[in-house]
Amino acid sequence: MLATFMEVLDTSVANVALPHIAGTLSATPEEATWVLTSYLVSNAIILPTAAWLGAVFGRKRFLLTCIVLFTLASALCGAAPTLGFLVTARVLQGVGGGALQPIAQAVLLESFPPARRGMAMAAFGMGVVVAPILGPTLGGWVTENYTWRWVFYINLPVGILAVLMVTSFIEDPPYIREARPGRIDYVGFGLMALGLATLQIILDRGQEDDWFAAVWIRWFAGISAVSLVGFVVRELGTPHPIVDLRILRNRNFAVGTFLITILGMILYSTIAMLPLFLQILMGYTALLSGLSMTPRGLGALFTNLVIGRLIGILDSRLLIASGLTLLAVSGFLFSHMTLQIAMPDVVWANVLNGVATAMIFVSLATQTMGTLRNEQIGNATGIFNLMRNIGGSIGIAGMTTFLARWTQVHRAVLVTHLTPYDPAYQQWQATAQAGLATRVGEQAAGPKTLGVLSQIVGQQAQLLAFMDNFRVVAFLSLVALPLVLLFRRARGGRAPAAH
Repeated sequence: MLATFMEVLDTSVANVALPHIAGTLSATPEEATWVLTSYLVSNAIILPTAAWLGAVFGRKRFLLTCIVLFTLASALCGAAPTLGFLVTARVLQGVGGGALQPIAQAVLLESFPPARRGMAMAAFGMGVVVAPILGPTLGGWVTENYTWRWVFYINLPVGILAVLMVTSFIEDPPYIREARPGRIDYVGFGLMALGLATLQIILDRGQEDDWFAAVWIRWFAGISAVSLVGFVVRELGTPHPIVDLRILRNRNFAVGTFLITILGMILYSTIAMLPLFLQILMGYTALLSGLSMTPRGLGALFTNLVIGRLIGILDSRLLIASGLTLLAVSGFLFSHMTLQIAMPDVVWANVLNGVATAMIFVSLATQTMGTLRNEQIGNATGIFNLMRNIGGSIGIAGMTTFLARWTQVHRAVLVTHLTPYDPAYQQWQATAQAGLATRVGEQAAGPKTLGVLSQIVGQQAQLLAFMDNFRVVAFLSLVALPLVLLFRRARGGRAPAAH
């Protein structure tokens, strides 16, 4: 889990440091976002191919290579003299990090009997659920107290320790050692790489260029759709696919993959929206807004410790349904936040959200993989983690777009209530203008009053848009709830009576 925690942390830890990176490397904020986009693109391409590459090169050897590449690329990121150098290093970092999540999950699942896989997924959840929550806090603290370069340098000791641990304790199972993979499916890999890369770029950059109003987005969308359809057709028709999509015939795996996509949308959009709300509307610093996410990580951490044992006692489907219900409740709590909230209001909703996320993730991973054979798990974890990441990208892109569009809608509605014929409006304007006149003079007080009013209306419109976004999160949780009924009981869902 050391390497996986390090890799997942890097998907969010650099976000807070982007303004500092742009300033140091003489780049615009828009150019600096390629530091994130380049990593996500290369990461998405490698994720689903991890099992195939592990079979070709040997899983332990491939895992060690990925950790070394990720660690060296982190050092290059920290030492980057230009933005182009940094983006190139981030691409290498994404290539090295793409295989760490699915391989770690596969190793953990295969190392435990089905009845105890909940314990394995609890350990895995500590990295995959807690790391994105701690990322903004750690990134903010390191950037403010040292320099953004240490955001990448902190990976070096963790990477070295991970290499030593993997060398000492990880071994390839017999089916990996005896594997005879066929020749490389270059066509399938090319279609997958092109489709995922263009899709990720669209999701990451779409809002900035007004989505399909931009010609390049229409071209990229067409290329992505054609490539991904061609990839699916190719993989289903070739005898040696680089990603075995036939595994989706397994009902538990298909339902679980769809649910993890929705969970990714909810998890990553909430992580993105809450710090924005606190910084833009409440005036929190980047570090303080990151610290506000810490209770969520603590809730997830302690729940992971408990839920791994409960999976051996309770039906996983019940735990998933309970987690989705709690997730909906936390979304509704967030949607009732106002500009008068105090930190405890954020803390309790965050703790509940962390508890719910951990309950769902650990139980869902166990239920999804519970009806698969060991030799199928490596391929399955690659698809599973890819869809979680794609869901996260869709969630962040969607919520960012909704925030901008709904702010405009609410502002237009609020403005209709501001009329000089309204006694309340007349009273407020007279009071504000009189107060400003003592500071800026009678002549300038009128325009200044309208400026203050415009700022207040904009702030309230943005608050209403944030509330709408959190309601969408709650709604997604409730929509996902009936899908739990489609699961068959998995082998790890409840321990046999003899245990």
